[in-house]
Amino acid sequence: MTDTVKLLSVATATPDNIILQTDAAETAGRLFSSRFQDFKYLARVFESTGIRKRHVARPLSWFEEPHGWQDRMAAYTEVASELFRRTATAALQRAGLEARHVDCVVTVSSTGLATPSLDARLAGLMGFRSDIERVPVFGLGCAAGVSGLAVATKMARSRPSAVVLFISIELCSLAFRLDELTRPNIIATALFGDGAAACVLRAGEGGIAEIESTGEHLFPDSLGIMGWKIDDTGFGIILEQSLPVFAETHLKSAVAGILERSRLLISDIDRFICHPGGAKVLAALESALGLEEGSLEIEREVIRDYGNMSSPTILFVLERAIAAGLPERSALLAMGPGFSASCITLRRVA
Repeated sequence: MTDTVKLLSVATATPDNIILQTDAAETAGRLFSSRFQDFKYLARVFESTGIRKRHVARPLSWFEEPHGWQDRMAAYTEVASELFRRTATAALQRAGLEARHVDCVVTVSSTGLATPSLDARLAGLMGFRSDIERVPVFGLGCAAGVSGLAVATKMARSRPSAVVLFISIELCSLAFRLDELTRPNIIATALFGDGAAACVLRAGEGGIAEIESTGEHLFPDSLGIMGWKIDDTGFGIILEQSLPVFAETHLKSAVAGILERSRLLISDIDRFICHPGGAKVLAALESALGLEEGSLEIEREVIRDYGNMSSPTILFVLERAIAAGLPERSALLAMGPGFSASCITLRRVA
């Protein structure tokens, strides 16, 4: 069949500024230890995350000064635009295509706002056609690398032979808050980084893998687990301590339900490719899915090298998994605000 959607390429990029985890811990201690009573206890998270370094939108010194919406969104527009250009260009080159071939671009981001949207701002520079369809999506958080890819898949499936470009960009560091003396904000300073990824999709022959099925599960009464609170200064993180326990308890049945709708079982999946939300979340995922302890090794490598970049992180994992060789059937899995779980199954193209 030629109407199945194929993944043609994946490309990733990060900002040039690098923060070593040791430097992040020292800076956070200097900024928070005298103002936050439990900082000494929470400071252990800088070591327990398994992160060595992260890439961020601005140099470390920028985060030591207060910033409001204008500063944050100006930085977002500048850096996100550059990452859009770099990832889109690389993904198209790897697919053997040019920007003029793109019929639709789906862009996901939950860490900044830009109107006109990033795709419109970059259209002339990239060389997109004037009749390109643009689908900017906000608010899906960490799950957007999977749920946004599902949206792009539906766009590709509805127009056989059309080229769909999927972009995921997050600048989590721009939500860092000096004024937020809370446990979630301290943890965020130890966990989150910035990055972007792009995929090219097309219904037809060829490609790396067939996007076989997509699905989501929205958990009831779970709005407070993850998200943003928004005030005059900017975004403020909502992150429940119970997230790993929630995942370990509820994720398996949710994933089983998603797969069942496509007549699949968890046992049909040869390799789960998971969003590495953190060391505890990865351990919870292995337990929930019945995986061997430590089996999500690529996920741990990505979070070690980049931290949790929110939505594009799973595409960094996918890029490495492709390089290592995909099995017959794999499944992309991510969780995000809602609280929700998103899953896509891939079948290797022979």
